Amino acid sequence: MMIAAEQRYYSPEEYLELEVNSEERHEYIDGQIIPMTGGTPNHNQIALNLSGSLNFALKRQSYRVFVTDQRLWIPKKRIHTYPDVMVVQGQLEFAAGRRDTLVNPLMIVEVLSKSTKSYDRDEKFAAYRTIPSFREYLLIDQYTLHVEQYSKTDNNRWIFTEYEDEDETISLAAVPFEIVLADIYDKVDFEDEVVEEINPVQEESELG
Repeated sequence: MMIAAEQRYYSPEEYLELEVNSEERHEYIDGQIIPMTGGTPNHNQIALNLSGSLNFALKRQSYRVFVTDQRLWIPKKRIHTYPDVMVVQGQLEFAAGRRDTLVNPLMIVEVLSKSTKSYDRDEKFAAYRTIPSFREYLLIDQYTLHVEQYSKTDNNRWIFTEYEDEDETISLAAVPFEIVLADIYDKVDFEDEVVEEINPVQEESELG
C-alpha cells in the first residue's frame, strides 16, 4: 500500500527489501522511493511493438531484450529504475549481490508521457550516460508520430536524429536493427482519451 508521508530517505538496500515484497513498482532516486504510474494503452502498445520486433530480429544473436519490469541500477547517480525497453549485449552484469538488477544496458528506450517527458530527456538521460556500456537512447512520443534518437560515437559524442514521418526508417547504431515508424506505432490510436499522470519525480511517498 502506498501512503503519502513526510519525506524520508532510504538506503538502496532498504529500497530493494521493500521493492521485492511490493505489488507495485517504484523507482529509487538517491534516497527517495517514487511510485511508478501505470501505462496507457498507447504506451504499452508502443513498448510491445518495439520490444517484440527487436527480440525477433536479434534472435540467436548476442543480445538480450528486456521490457518494463526489468530493474536497472545506475550506481553513479544512485538510481534504481525500470526502462520501458532495454537491450544488453553479451553477458548480463548484475548489481553487487543481486540477480534481479542489471547494470550494463547497451540501448534504452523510453516511451514519453506528458508528466515525465522532461525528466526522461534531461535528468534521466544524464544518469543513463554515466553507464559505461550505454550507447543508444530512443525517446518515443505516445501522442503523435515522433521519435528522438541519440547515438554515442567512438569519440564520446552523441548524435541526435529526429523522425516524424511514418514511412521513415530508424537504423540503430549500437544494434543491427531497423524499423519503420509505422511499425512502432502499429495499432496506436492517437484519438484515445489522454489521462494526465502524476509526476513520479515530484511524488513523495513511502511503502507501507
